[in-house]
Amino acid sequence: MKIKRKTFSADVPSMAMGDIIFTLLIFFVILARAQDDSHLKWEPAKSPDVDQAKHALASVVIDVNNKLYLNGQPIGVSQLAGALKERLGNAPAGERTVLLKVHREATAQFFEPVIEAISEAGGDLLHVLEQERDDKKQARAP
Repeated sequence: MKIKRKTFSADVPSMAMGDIIFTLLIFFVILARAQDDSHLKWEPAKSPDVDQAKHALASVVIDVNNKLYLNGQPIGVSQLAGALKERLGNAPAGERTVLLKVHREATAQFFEPVIEAISEAGGDLLHVLEQERDDKKQARAP
């Protein structure tokens, strides 16, 4: 004689799904804002040969007023090395990229200590530049 087995249905509780999605949405919005430096005013220096930037763990900006920012938050030069060491953590060499965005009119007295702090923290410096454009080609274009 065969005994019939009960079949169990596995349902995902849909009430909890909304809470999970809402929590993830908040997490990613906060994460996206943490590294946003779009509100900072700076003009990049120009260079004829520019490579595409890769993924960076941190972004350092020196703006029009020579103020220093780490991931969009104001910071002093003396605190930069420690904050970068914390931000870079135990990332392996080659994955410790730090974007350096310097306003094109900033002088060496403002960006040299920043470069030194990035090196002290063990970061791989990647200077953000803008590619030079040929003015003659732009003048011809409608």
